[in-house]
Order: sequence, then structure tokens, then C-alpha cells
Amino acid sequence: MTIRFVIFCLALLVCLTRCVVAAEPLPSTPFPGTQLLEWNDPLDVRMMQGAHQLVERKIDEAVASLAGRDSLRASEVQAKRDRLKFLVGAGGREREPHSHLAFPAYRSVVRMERIGDEESPAIIFENEHIRISRVQWPVYDGVDGEGILLEPIGPTVAHVVVVPDADQPPEMLAGLVQGVPRENQIARRLAASGVRVIVPTLINRQEVSAAKPLGISNREWIYRQAFHMGRHIIGYEVDKIIAAVDWFAKTNEPSKPIGITGWGEGERLAQYTISLDTRIDAGLLSGEHSVNVAAWREPIYRNVWCLASEFDESVFKQLIEPRTLVLEQRSAPAIDNQRDKAMPREELAGESSPAYGESATLNFADAINVQMRDATASIVTPQTELEPFIAERHQRQLRQLDDYTQRLARESLPIREDFYLNKALPQLAELKWSTDSSHATTPVADFTARSEHYRNIFWKDVLGKFDDPLLPANPRSRLVRETEHWAAHDIVLDVVPELFAWGILMMPKQIADGEKRPVVVVQHGRNGLPGNILDGGYNGIAEKLLSRGYIVFAPHNLYRGEDEYRWLDRKANSIGKSLFSFLLIQHDQITRWLANLPQVDGERIAFYGNSYGGESAVRIPTILTRYALSICASDFNDWTRKVTDTHDRHSFMRTIEWEMPYFNMGNTFSYAEMAYLMVPRPFMVERGHHDLVAPDHWVASEYAKVRLVYDQLGIADRTAITFFQGGHTMRGEDTIEFIDRHFR
Repeated sequence: MTIRFVIFCLALLVCLTRCVVAAEPLPSTPFPGTQLLEWNDPLDVRMMQGAHQLVERKIDEAVASLAGRDSLRASEVQAKRDRLKFLVGAGGREREPHSHLAFPAYRSVVRMERIGDEESPAIIFENEHIRISRVQWPVYDGVDGEGILLEPIGPTVAHVVVVPDADQPPEMLAGLVQGVPRENQIARRLAASGVRVIVPTLINRQEVSAAKPLGISNREWIYRQAFHMGRHIIGYEVDKIIAAVDWFAKTNEPSKPIGITGWGEGERLAQYTISLDTRIDAGLLSGEHSVNVAAWREPIYRNVWCLASEFDESVFKQLIEPRTLVLEQRSAPAIDNQRDKAMPREELAGESSPAYGESATLNFADAINVQMRDATASIVTPQTELEPFIAERHQRQLRQLDDYTQRLARESLPIREDFYLNKALPQLAELKWSTDSSHATTPVADFTARSEHYRNIFWKDVLGKFDDPLLPANPRSRLVRETEHWAAHDIVLDVVPELFAWGILMMPKQIADGEKRPVVVVQHGRNGLPGNILDGGYNGIAEKLLSRGYIVFAPHNLYRGEDEYRWLDRKANSIGKSLFSFLLIQHDQITRWLANLPQVDGERIAFYGNSYGGESAVRIPTILTRYALSICASDFNDWTRKVTDTHDRHSFMRTIEWEMPYFNMGNTFSYAEMAYLMVPRPFMVERGHHDLVAPDHWVASEYAKVRLVYDQLGIADRTAITFFQGGHTMRGEDTIEFIDRHFR
């Protein structure tokens, strides 16, 4: 036996001995005023399971509530259409132009342009029955619809938009590209029967092209940035279809029927479009007819805010009636569950043949007064030379929507100012350039009174609010660590039937009877746990605070488990909620319980969060005014740019965080606007120069807006920013001094 082996065995014995010692249980001592916590499973896992149960119950309640509602009154139908248009991000041309834009936001002209050159002529096929041309038509400024136009040689008896699936080029439904059997080539068959047909190009599901694989489809690429700006890949494509219908309507003399049909992605777009545009006389939907049935299971780019709570098939039916809608049951196109962020599901049982079977096609034709010719009429030969043009056209369409959405994001600041700041602080908007070194401040009470309206909007319409009454807290606890100077307990509080709150309370021992101390709620980051703070993480921030006499509470927030919390957010979106809807009711219960402890001064509860905890610091305390102070570490930045920017490496557009977009948030709240809701309470930003969340200039420029408001209100001493030589963490120096200054 070698000396080295003996040393190894002794070291192993020491290790095992330490493990045994460490494994000895602490005394089963609950915190005073609480019952003993006896759960032994991981609390973070149990909490996540409860949150999913909660949101699934709320979805079921929303669906049942819709089913139990009376039919829409005639006066309600148009309001419902307007609401649907807003939620799917359509009607972009009606929302603009904004007065601050340098250029018109859309082209009001209605026209259809045949496009081509000597190498690629506009007319790509013609025979004795039909003519097929490449076309484009204006939608917004810088955004065109593109596709093919099929015209009958002879009288036109009707007009139809045929919406393909996302992965079908328009030419496929005309027989110019292989992939659809002749008898199912509905665009060609309609044109040969006297119908003028437009088939638009959709953004496909292929992975977005990038130097480094991102695992994001082209549709998700547009969805992410557009959703945050109150737009949607759905709305963009609906607007393209409606712009084509505009052209039909303009040229439709004498009036002939207008129809729409679609399969796959096209089925959903066709259903949204006919629900919104009453000029369309009839529709044919070929597919699963599941626009809002468990919509959160569908690909991420079908995510529509509030869809399950406000729309079901009966509502869509009422928006379409008395017009004709033909339904054909067909299997959905294949999707990549991982790339498209869809939950695996069973294939539709039964019919799996291609879309546009004979019966459905003839029924649709009858609805638009068309006598369908035989499927073999006007056969078109596939043309392989079209493939380069098809690829180029798709890239052009993708680039246009990217550029347009980036423009919306760049120009969003004055929209947010018009939304909030200019109304809450009109004196600031009226200030003129002046050499005067001083200006009168504005009364704080005026600003805070006006801000209540925006606090409600932020909670209800942006983050989403659960209105369930909180349960009695029923606190349970157990001792998890004890030192000479403080003791730490797991604390569990009931919130609503399925959901509880959990955190670690670190209580100093040297608190005199009747003495009340401030509490600092220290919030961990993404994938963290309260134990990270207890164990000295984040530069030992808990020990630093405890040594100064503060009570520390480290709550668990639900952003742990990667896609577990992202799917939670996705489910919640369907009923107008988000991940923060859960966190807000948990922290509401936490602060209520803390404020009632005999050792706590309920008027001095601070929030100090890092990373996702820093994100929480501009969302939770801004709404829950029981928090008297907030510090955002390692997160404060230009949030609109952070979520939407497709060019900067700091953006979430190139990361796995697909839950970060919040519907229409870019037009209402960025970090400055959220911070305004802290007024008049103290608010601070902590920033490491080398934190890759965002560059310094994003942070500084966004914070400057906050400082301006505090200055204008005469409370500049209540806000601060600190930069330090470091990265993505709390430093806990200037920030603790900030807490001391306001809490001592």
C-alpha cells in the first residue's frame, strides 16, 4: 500500500465524517408565531407545480366563463372586432401615422404592381385559361405584400385570397412548384373557373439565418420583437391580406363576391381576417379549427395576449355571421416542437389527406357563386427556375418586417412620453430651452396622484393581475441555520389555493423587546434559490446587511427551471397574465406578513434584487407600495431595446429568453416609466461596467430620464446610480449606504 493511497483514504474518511456531521438535522424549531413546516420535497419544485395548477385553473375558468356568456349584442360586435384587431397586432395602418414621425408610416394608395425584369418577367405562366403574375402591393411604408396573382382569361366572377401554410410558397397552390396534388391546387382551380386569386407569401418556419445558430424560426424572429411593440406576425400578415382585399374592393365593379381560404398557418390567418373584414363574403378553413383551443400548446408565434379569456369559437362565429364559413377537417402541417416552442401533442385522428378536398372546395365555390371546373382544367407544369426568386422574395419579406418593427422600437420613446410622462408631469413637457440655472419644482403629490392611473394600467394590462383574494397566510417555518448573531428560517405562506410563497428569513438576535427594525428583501436572479443568498452569494450581501442590524428576507421567485417558468408565462399570456402576475401576489402576501411581525417596522421594507431579481425591482415594488425603497442591480437598461433589438449583441432576440416580450409594453413602459411609479419613494440603480446585460450608455441614458423626474419634483436626494468596476452582480457598498441614508 503506497503512502499516496493511505493519504487518499484518510482524506476520504475526513470528508465522509464532515458529511455525516453536516447531515445532522437542526432542531425542529419554528419561528415564533408560526407552525412547524414539515414538507420535505424541494420547495421550488412544489411552488412551480402549484403555479401551473393555478394558471390551468384560471384558463379553465376563463373558457367556461366565455361559454356561459350570452350572445354578443349588435352594438358589441364591432367593439369585439376592434379588440381582436388590437390583440393580434393588426390594423397598423389605422394606428398611424404618429405626429412625431419624420415620414408617413404607411402608403394610403391601393394598388397591385406586377414585378419583374428581363431575366425574371412579371408573367410567369399563361395559357388559354389563366395568367399568373408576380405581384406586390403596399401595406405600410417600407412593407409590401408579395405573392402571385392568378387571373382568368375571360370574365371575372369572384375574387379570393388563398392563404398558404407558412412553409408553402404561393406557387405551390398554383402547381408552379411541386408539393400539392393537382386536385388540391385550389388557387389554380379557382382561377380556371373565373376567379381572380391572390396568394400571399408568408414568413416561413425555417431557422433564422445567423452567423451562430439561434434555434429560432423566422416566424418567431418577427413575433418576439413585434409582440413587445403591440404588433404581431399574425397582425402583419392579416394586414397584408386586408390590403389585397382593398385592391379587390377598389377594382370590383360591378360588385362580385370576395372570399378567403387557408390551410395550416393560412387557416388561422383566414379566420382572423374574415372575422375582422366584413367585405369578405365567404371563407373556407381547412385544418384543425383550433385558433384558441389550448393556444399555449401551439408554436410561440401563435401566442395572442388574452385570447383564451376573450375569444372562443362561438365569438369568432358571431363575428363572421351571417356570412358563409365552410369548415374542412384536415391534419395540421408538421412543426418542429423544439424550435417552434410548441408542446408535443397527438396527431389529429381521422382525415390526413391534403387540404381542399372536393366537397369543401365545391361548397366554398357555391358560397361565392362560382361554377368549379374539373380539377384537370388548365394544368400547370412545375418550373424549377422559380426557386431562386422564391428564396429571394422570402428574404425580402422577412427583412421588411424586421426593419419596420425596428423602426417602431426606435421611435417608441415619444409614444411612451405621450402615454405617461407628458400627462403625469405636463409642466416638464412645457419647459423651454433656457439659460436660467433654476426652475420651480412641481408638487410631488400632483405627480403621484396622476401616476396611480398608470400603476393600474401597468399591473392590469401589461403584467396581468390576478384578482383572487389572498388566503390567510397560515405561516409555517423551520430553522435552517443559526449563528451567534442571527437565525435563519424557511418561511412558507399560503397565497391562493394552489400557490404559496417561500423565502428564508434571517433575523438578528440582538433585537430588544418593542424594537422595530427595517427589512431588506434580497431577491436572487434567474435559476437562483434563497439559499444562494443565505450561503454568502452576491458578494455576501446578506451578511453585510445583517451586520448592520437589518432583518433580511430572501424570497424565492419562480424564474427557475428554464422552460418550466417560460411555459408558465406562456400559459398565463392566454388569459392576459404573465410570470409577474404570480410574483406580485406572492410578494403582496410576503410584505403583509413581514409588516405584521413584532420585530419589523412595516414602513421600512426595502427591495434589493440582482439580475432577474433586478428586473423584479422595477416591477414588484413599483406596483406594491408597501415596499418603501427599491434597488435594481445588474438589470436596469433600455428595456425596449433590450427586448426588441435585432442588431445589438446585448438583446434578448439572440438568447433563449423567449418569455421576455410583454404585449405592447414598448409603447407604454420601459425602465424609466416603471421607475416613475416609485416616486416619491427612494429608487437606486447599481451597475457593473462589465455587466453584459447592456452597455453603460443604455443604462445611463435610461436612468437620466428617472433622475430628471426626481429633480423636477424636488426630491433628487431620493434617487441615485452607482457604477463600479465589476460584472453581473451586487456589490453592496453604495447601495447599503443608500438604504442607511433613507432607513436610519
